[in-house]
Amino acid sequence: MDVQAFWNVIGQYNQNTIIIQVILLILTVIALSLSYTNKVACLAKLMLGIANLFIGMMFFGYYGTQPIQKYFAFPLYLICGFLFLYECLHNKNDILERPNLFQIILLLLYCLYPLISLVLGNQFPQMVTHIMPCPIVSLSIAVYAGYKRKSKLLLLLLTIWGLTGIKSVIFAAYEDIILLICGIYGLYLLAKEFRLLKLMKVT
Repeated sequence: MDVQAFWNVIGQYNQNTIIIQVILLILTVIALSLSYTNKVACLAKLMLGIANLFIGMMFFGYYGTQPIQKYFAFPLYLICGFLFLYECLHNKNDILERPNLFQIILLLLYCLYPLISLVLGNQFPQMVTHIMPCPIVSLSIAVYAGYKRKSKLLLLLLTIWGLTGIKSVIFAAYEDIILLICGIYGLYLLAKEFRLLKLMKVT
């Protein structure tokens, strides 16, 4: 994928959706607050589902110009979005545990995404915001880690995108090192899930 095309898509997306992004960010913060305080446990999954669907449809489906955006990222985000909504309904009573130290660090890094993008010399609209593909997957992994019941397919898809954070060097989007860290954490979570599954089969 061409580097300039990558940043052009970001610029067009930000220019035309910034108001919707702000609304989604506010709703996401409220949802996380209510879920982490166990007032509405499934609300975080609902908002993550909506955010992933929005990015899939708008960032990749509407503004995307490259084949990898249309035929890889677009369906991946749609599937993640629908899986979050399914999890919200199917495991609606699953409690979101308070984040551990590492999850807190990941959540803080998510919050710092736009600031890091600015420090790296990017300017609006060609900069990374909170409601964009890589930050949303980073947030999704950090938050989903706190739920006891996890869809292995959803976790796998989030981890696959997380590991694409390696492109941070290729596209000079060094803020996406955060994404890569989350992707590696996703691998750890997957290994943990499969280890638990193996133990359950043994017992």
